[in-house]
Amino acid sequence: MKAVILGATSGIGRSLARRLAESGSWVFLLGRDSEELAKSASDLEARHPNGLRVGFAACDLEAPDGFDEALNQAEGTMGGFDTVILTAAMFAPQEELAANSELAQRLMTVNFTNSVAFCECARKRLLAHGGGTLVVLSSVAGERGRKPVAIYGASKAGLSAYLEALDHTFHTSGLRVLDVRPGFVRTRMTADLTPPPFAGDPDGVAKDIQRALEGDTAVLHTPRIWGGIMGVVRRLPRAAMRRANF
Repeated sequence: MKAVILGATSGIGRSLARRLAESGSWVFLLGRDSEELAKSASDLEARHPNGLRVGFAACDLEAPDGFDEALNQAEGTMGGFDTVILTAAMFAPQEELAANSELAQRLMTVNFTNSVAFCECARKRLLAHGGGTLVVLSSVAGERGRKPVAIYGASKAGLSAYLEALDHTFHTSGLRVLDVRPGFVRTRMTADLTPPPFAGDPDGVAKDIQRALEGDTAVLHTPRIWGGIMGVVRRLPRAAMRRANF
């Protein structure tokens, strides 16, 4: 596998890069901090001193003008790629987003508008080479309108709707789309929040994604218990959702 990972310097992206490298994949790391990218690449090389192939380039999900250049560098280094993984995103509590319209606009731009723009750049390149796999981290927060994550959840709901449409449109052309919907995961992004029951960790989520890459799953809930939880939540009547603070 030749995998490009945006968001590879922390959390789930870092764990996934390590796992793919261990399995023999060629990984190309994308992130906004060049110093952290260099450290992450050096870390992978130190773990695999005998023949690991790793490259990196700066790419900021808040700067869409740089998406094509970053993917150009990945193509030039690897001679093409067959997998693109987007783990980068923004999160902020609903109270902060409701009080700060500038922050809310920024989050919606990063999590939806710019994420879709990056996916469009990636899917065009994958299809130009006969197809490949696009993996995107959405969230269980996008499956129902929920009071505690109204704005964040809406950004992820839009992203998941786009990913489903991509699957419908390009599946027969060779594009596989994997929509990953984690529940709460203990990462730097959620460090200030109290973990709820069934909270996951980055390496467990990365392990589930790696396993899903080997199959034909289109939507992955991780940790897996969230598949059952959201199966119930999707069926709750609106009156019950109004009363719940889930």
